[in-house]
Amino acid sequence: MSSPTVVLGVSRSGTTLLKAMLDAHSQLAIPSESYFLPQLWDRHGERPERDAFVEDLGRLERLREWGVDPEAVRTRLPAAPTFAQAVQAIFQLYAESRGKPRFGEKTPLYMQHLDVLDRAFPDARYVHIVRDGRDAAVSLLAMTRKPRFNLSRPRGIGDFAVAWQREVRGAQAFGRSHPYHELRYEDLVEQPESHLREVCAFLDLEYEPGMLEYHRREDPSLYADHPRLAEPPVRDTRSWRREMRPADAALFEAIAGDLLVELGYDRAHPRPGRRGRVLAERAAYSTRLALWSKALPFVRKSPLWRARQVYIRRGT
Repeated sequence: MSSPTVVLGVSRSGTTLLKAMLDAHSQLAIPSESYFLPQLWDRHGERPERDAFVEDLGRLERLREWGVDPEAVRTRLPAAPTFAQAVQAIFQLYAESRGKPRFGEKTPLYMQHLDVLDRAFPDARYVHIVRDGRDAAVSLLAMTRKPRFNLSRPRGIGDFAVAWQREVRGAQAFGRSHPYHELRYEDLVEQPESHLREVCAFLDLEYEPGMLEYHRREDPSLYADHPRLAEPPVRDTRSWRREMRPADAALFEAIAGDLLVELGYDRAHPRPGRRGRVLAERAAYSTRLALWSKALPFVRKSPLWRARQVYIRRGT
C-alpha cells in the first residue's frame, strides 16, 4: 500500500487550496477536514476494541458526510486492530468510493496533535504549506463563520502569532524525523505547476495537468470561507500591509518576527521591542492551551462525548 499523504499547515495558510489540487489527482482522495482523530485516540488508544470503535464511528457526523458506513469499516478490521489499522480503514473506504487507490488527510487542527497523526499514519508523507503569518492572521479574523467553542483557537493577533510560531516550528521539528516537504503558499499561487510537480515527485505521483483544473470541480457554496476555490490559482489580494493596523503588525513581529525572516518574509518593524507584552501573550496562550489539552481527554472518555455527537440513523 502506498504511503498516506498528510497536508500540514496552520489555519488559513492555504491548506484547503493545496488539498483541492491534490484531490484533483486521479490517484489520490483527500476528504474534508476530519477533526475526529484525537477524539478516537483519547477514547480507544493504540489497541481499540473493534466493536466499541465501530460503535463510536456511528456517532460521527463527518463519516456520514463522507459516505463511509461504519459497518463497512468493521469488515476491514481484524479482531484486535491497531489504531492505525482502524483509522486507515476509514480513509481507504473513502478513497475507494471515489475510485482512487490512495488517500490523504488535511485538518489544520492537527498541527496541535502531530503525535496522533504519527500514530494514525505511521508511514505517511507530510507536505507542509506555510504562509506569511500576518496574512494568515488577517484571513482568520475576516472569516464569516465562527467555529465552535475551543480554548486552543487564537482569539486575536497576539494569540495567533504565538500559535503560528509554535505550530510552524513544531511541524518543522516533526519533519526532521519524518518524510517531509515544505513549500510556501505564496510560491504555490505564483508558480503552481512547478511547485505541484515538486510535491508530486515527493509523493511518488505522476504530475497531472488536471490538478490545476481543481476549480472546475469545486462548489464554492460548500466553502463559505474559501470562495476562490472556484477560480484558478491567483496571488492573494488580501494583504496585511493594507488590512492590518501597524500596532498589530508590530505585535505580531515582536512575537514571531524571527520565524518570518527564516521563511523569507520581510519585516516592517525590524526592532522588536514589547518584550513584556510578548512574554504575556506567550504565557497566556500556552497556559490556556495546556489546560484545554489536559481537560479534553477526560471529557472524551466520559458520557458527555457521546451526548455531543450527532447519531447516524441506520438505514437513512
